[in-house]
Amino acid sequence: MTGNSGLHRTLCKRAAFRQDPRVREATWLAWLRGVSRSFYLTVRVLPRKVREPVGIAYLLARAADTIADTDALPVERRLETLRRLRERIVSHHTEDLELDAVAAGQSSPAERKLLRVVEYLINRVDTTPPETRDPIRNVLDTIISGQELDLERFGAAGGDRLLALQTEAELDDYTYRVAGCVGEFWTKVTRIHLFPTYFVDFKRLLARSVRFGKGLQLVNILRDFPRDLRQGRCYLPELVLREHGLIPEDLLDPANGARFRPLYTRYLLRAEDHLAIGWQYTLSLPYRQMRLRLACAWPLLIGLRTLALLRVGNVLDPEHRIKVSRPQVRSIMLRSTLLYPVAGLWDGMFDRARRHAAP
Repeated sequence: MTGNSGLHRTLCKRAAFRQDPRVREATWLAWLRGVSRSFYLTVRVLPRKVREPVGIAYLLARAADTIADTDALPVERRLETLRRLRERIVSHHTEDLELDAVAAGQSSPAERKLLRVVEYLINRVDTTPPETRDPIRNVLDTIISGQELDLERFGAAGGDRLLALQTEAELDDYTYRVAGCVGEFWTKVTRIHLFPTYFVDFKRLLARSVRFGKGLQLVNILRDFPRDLRQGRCYLPELVLREHGLIPEDLLDPANGARFRPLYTRYLLRAEDHLAIGWQYTLSLPYRQMRLRLACAWPLLIGLRTLALLRVGNVLDPEHRIKVSRPQVRSIMLRSTLLYPVAGLWDGMFDRARRHAAP
């Protein structure tokens, strides 16, 4: 009798999970919070209509990133696993993804959990209406293809072997595949669900969304530059470094920080310009979509603050770790929320922060 009662309760819980979207949301939001507190905050503020597709897409992209970075599998196995994951998402293949070994090799319990619920996440995509499902599949196809290309380029890199991107075109392609395409996805999904009849130059909005995503990714590249170098990866192009009298190996020596600073500053300014276009994108969205605008504003303002911190110190010093503090993040979130009713003040937040951060 006890066993039957336990079985009954289990079945009831599963039925409730399938039927009640609030239960589902609380569950995948917990998974999201475990692997990315910052993006969790962004997703939480989004309107409910778009919260799940954006959150589920992020979780699957994060799972793919975990596969790409894991030491639990050799490079060729990682590439094969990524390929099968991409095909499973895009083409609904039912081939077993065999993620148990990858999950077992993760030190983070949240990452282990994420890899073990990948099938559930894919099933959520499969059961989503086509107008949302197709953008999710397309963006994950592009992101995972970028992760595969990154692994092919840097799979042989390590502490004793430094490899670099070669050209600006390679850097631009990389930032598009792993982030610029996310801006397009975000724009298509929010347009469908939140402002389908709002008059806006949609082609321009999409172009700005790509710059938005590229800017955030370039901020990440510049922030993590010393750490990536020590993992054998240089994301700033070798041909550009040589134009400035440098080779990738020079960047492993913090003593070359002053020589490298002018080129590094050039990329800081490029990232800032991308973020400025991202702010124009945000202002192009309907004013009544406060939650959507805040979800765009927070990463832009945090990214701008990160760039300000990167303007000082030796950027080649691996001990010089840059991260916007939690109190600063909370301040940005609170200030942007309180100022929102005063359109003139809110619209100028980015430019004021930009002037304040200028050297």
